[in-house]
Formats: sequence, C-alpha cells, structure tokens
Amino acid sequence: MKAAVVTSFNTPPRYEDIDAPTPGGPADVVVDVVAAGLHPRVRSQADGSHYTSTDELPLIPGIDGVGRGPDRRLRYFVLPDTTRGSMAEQTVVDERRSILLPEDADVIALAAAMNPAMSSWVALRRRLDFRAGRRVLDAEPDTVAEQLAEGARDVDVVLDYLWGEPAVRAMVALTAPEPRQKPLTWVQIGSVAGRSAAIPSAALRAARLEIVGSGQGSVTTAKILAELPTLAREISAGRFTVDAKPVPLADVEQVWRTDAYPNQRVVHLP
Repeated sequence: MKAAVVTSFNTPPRYEDIDAPTPGGPADVVVDVVAAGLHPRVRSQADGSHYTSTDELPLIPGIDGVGRGPDRRLRYFVLPDTTRGSMAEQTVVDERRSILLPEDADVIALAAAMNPAMSSWVALRRRLDFRAGRRVLDAEPDTVAEQLAEGARDVDVVLDYLWGEPAVRAMVALTAPEPRQKPLTWVQIGSVAGRSAAIPSAALRAARLEIVGSGQGSVTTAKILAELPTLAREISAGRFTVDAKPVPLADVEQVWRTDAYPNQRVVHLP
C-alpha cells in the first residue's frame, strides 16, 4: 500500500510503498483511511520534536483521521503514539478510540478540525473550572507577542499555543504598570514560539496568575475520548469555522517542503 513515510527527522515524508498493517490487539481493526489532517502536532511528530517522540524510524505520520472499517461504516479515530500513523491508505485503529459518524458527515471538516479544536475544547472542559461568561484568548501561531500581552490583561483564560518569548513578555506585562488583581488561568497547550520560557518569579508573585498544562498525560485518554462525540457534532453542525484544503497524499512531500497553504488546514486524501 502507499503511505507518507519518514525516514529522517531532517527531511519531509515521502510517498512510498510500505507493507499493509495488521491488527495487533483484540479491539484492533484495519481501516481504509478517507482523510487525515496535517496538524502542527503531526509536523512535530514527523520531525521528532514532540515531547512524546521516541526517535523511532521509519514512521508514518498522522495522529487521527476519518476512515472505514471492515463493517464499511464511517468513523473518526484517534491513534495512540505509534509509528503507523494515519497518512496512509490503511491504518490500524483500536475501535475503543473511535466514534461512528453519519454517512453524510463532512469528512474534510472533521479531519481538519477535530484535533486542533480538541486541544482547546479539552483544555476548557477538563483542565479548569470554566464557567459561562468567562472570556478566553486563544493565542494561535499568528498572534504576535504584543497582541498576546495586551489581550492577556483583559481575559479570564489564555489558551497558549505559543509559549517561548511571547509568553514571557505577556506575563511580565501583567505586573506593569500595576499588577493585575483579577485571576487569570494560563493554559499551556503548544510551543510553536519556543519550548521553554524564562518567566520572572515576580510575574507569579505579583499577579493572580495560575499556569496549567493541557495535553497527553495531563488529560487521560479516556477523558479525551469522552469529549469526541459532542465535539464532532458541533463541527458537523457548522459551529466552527473550518478553512480546509484537501490535497492528495501523493503530494505530501511537496506540501511539506513548500508550506503552500499556510492559512488553511491541509487534509490529505489517500
């Protein structure tokens, strides 16, 4: 079968032939992949920089997707940490880590949005006591440091996908010219701007700032899976804006090298 294959963390995946997968556990099934999203998490998996990386090669990237199992029913699935990811014609899925979808489901939107939406969704529902009326700043990669610093002063929760220097500058700004008195929960989710942040101790002592993390480990797999049906319904109902770009999996190397769709969510179609 065909798959995107990573043989070096310094080069993009290549579209190559590879042996078909076989089930390994009692709940495992082989699914025909319909669509798989190229998320930032997938890129960090493929270059070995994600904190769950084991440095094992070769690997097929991809952490989730939409596919059809032996029963031919459509399902969304989440993969465990594995070298046999979803960017292939077939992959192995533990049925307990999947949910059934209606036949008219928008597979492109679901493949594009479930993973990135899940990170914020799970953070708000599983990592803090979030209540109606609270204001949230979603600090995505296109948020500049000045915007993050300004926005953090006026919200109740920051969902931080940046970390690094932008997070440091924003937290320092919370203490000047006067320390913020209103509580702020800073949820650390991603680190596209830097894997470490030298936060001055005064920023933690002088402001009512609480820092928590959200991701694999801090939220159990069971709790993440419990959120999938509701999130899938919300995406299918059009309550999320999804700008997805379907691209043949055969073009994976070109897409990886050129980053031709920087403002869209790439979804690979095997």
